[in-house]
Amino acid sequence: MAEAAGVGQLGGAAAATLLTALFLAVVFRYQRRPRGVPTAEGTPAPADGCAVVPDREGSAAGDGLTDVIIVGAGVAGSALAYTLGKDGRRVHVIERDLTEPDRIVGELLQPGGYLKLIELGLQDCVDEIDAQRILGYALFKDGKDTKLPYPLEKFDKDVAGRSFHNGRFIQRMREKSASLPNIQLEQGTVTSLLEENGTVKGVQYKNKSGEELKAYAPLTIVCDGCFSNLRRVLCSPTVDVPSCFVGLVLENCNLPHPNHGHVVLANPSPILFYPISSTEVRCLVDVPGQKVPSIASGEMAKYLKTVVAPQIPPEIYDSFVAAIEKGSIRTMPNKSMPAAPHPTPGALLMGDAFNMRHPLTGGGMTVALSDIVVLRNLLKPLRNLHDASSLCKYLESFYTLRKPVASTINTLAGALYKVFSASASPDKARDEMRQACFDYLSLGGVCSDGPISLLSGLNPRPLTLVAHFFAVAIFGVGRLMLPLPSPKRMWIGARLISGACGIIFPIIKAEGVRQMFFPATVPAYYRAPPEAEF
Repeated sequence: MAEAAGVGQLGGAAAATLLTALFLAVVFRYQRRPRGVPTAEGTPAPADGCAVVPDREGSAAGDGLTDVIIVGAGVAGSALAYTLGKDGRRVHVIERDLTEPDRIVGELLQPGGYLKLIELGLQDCVDEIDAQRILGYALFKDGKDTKLPYPLEKFDKDVAGRSFHNGRFIQRMREKSASLPNIQLEQGTVTSLLEENGTVKGVQYKNKSGEELKAYAPLTIVCDGCFSNLRRVLCSPTVDVPSCFVGLVLENCNLPHPNHGHVVLANPSPILFYPISSTEVRCLVDVPGQKVPSIASGEMAKYLKTVVAPQIPPEIYDSFVAAIEKGSIRTMPNKSMPAAPHPTPGALLMGDAFNMRHPLTGGGMTVALSDIVVLRNLLKPLRNLHDASSLCKYLESFYTLRKPVASTINTLAGALYKVFSASASPDKARDEMRQACFDYLSLGGVCSDGPISLLSGLNPRPLTLVAHFFAVAIFGVGRLMLPLPSPKRMWIGARLISGACGIIFPIIKAEGVRQMFFPATVPAYYRAPPEAEF
């Protein structure tokens, strides 16, 4: 009897796999069909009334000594400064604190992000900081694990992910930016944007000595990070905080799979491990909600030892407990925010100030570097940036051109986090979706290469993402229906499909269906550089 049941389960899994393969074949065949695109020219979206400081002292062309002001010198700001400076722009970077940052996120750069780093000429910034090569992921669930390598066969042998101390990486990029004679890197706190007749002319800031100063430039780019105090002027922020990361550093820890990120599908939500140096492993424990157990009272240490520790791989257990007892526990809110810009003459938002996603997939730096490549290519044909109105209209294309990469990574991050997290209350359909995802990725071949190529930024195609997401759902339903369906199993299957739709469709809606899947139908996609600027 048991043998017959085993044969039935094996047959069910095989049939579910076949059904999923047929679904993917149909979708990808459709995806390869050529589509016609319109060439209509649109009109720019109206600029929002900015709550900025009116300025009556600056001229329309600024002080004539600076082409671009960049607010913030994190990953996005530093990389952008070097990129524009290398193109001959005179750049003034104002950063609140130029000492080495100490953060628990922004430590894993996906291969797609590393390719963008190469494209920008910044690949040497991961040298001499003890950065570690990352070759893929290992996924753990209920005592089982599966290895998910990056599909890197078609790339140069140097191409891989990189993990490191975030602060070391940022300092290397700051140093490289400051090495260019046309880049001024200054420590100061920007308090407001300077506006005249609806156009941003520059910034007002306090320098290191506390002196109030003003700086002017034809274009101001705000990259002041996830805690931005300027973003409300330039976008409509809808910030969600689904969880917090609790960060630990494990010393002299041997991961089960060297040079791989490790994701444990724990209860109630995922746990991440990845090397950040040759002797250190970062652990990030996801805690749902905006409140975490108190570190000062010892509640956090108790939670980590009693709830989290029993769920991690045994090879890591001793190092994990030792890190808890050492006491260097830190927390960080995980924020997500879709891009909702107000096109504003003279100003632009970039980086986490503009767009955020759950950091589970480590896609933030890849999106930022990809955005910089898009902006660089748009600005290259322009001799100067003084016609703010024409430049604003032209740069509306930036918001459309960035979408395929950014929206794919954003949607994947949000969807994976919800699938990988256990339901707050017992939910058989949600549990089946989680198990189906693990089993689907464990199949290997296209079932692992496809999702991992999306996660790594190597193949950021929105339709491929949706195809694999629903392939997982269909795979899960197939497992339920075979070998013999029952009313209960059919009901769970229906709820599984419904739950999958409830996860991904709201994220896609927030990203923008048209810009995400049909960017070529958006008029701004075809904006040409202002003729006077050639």
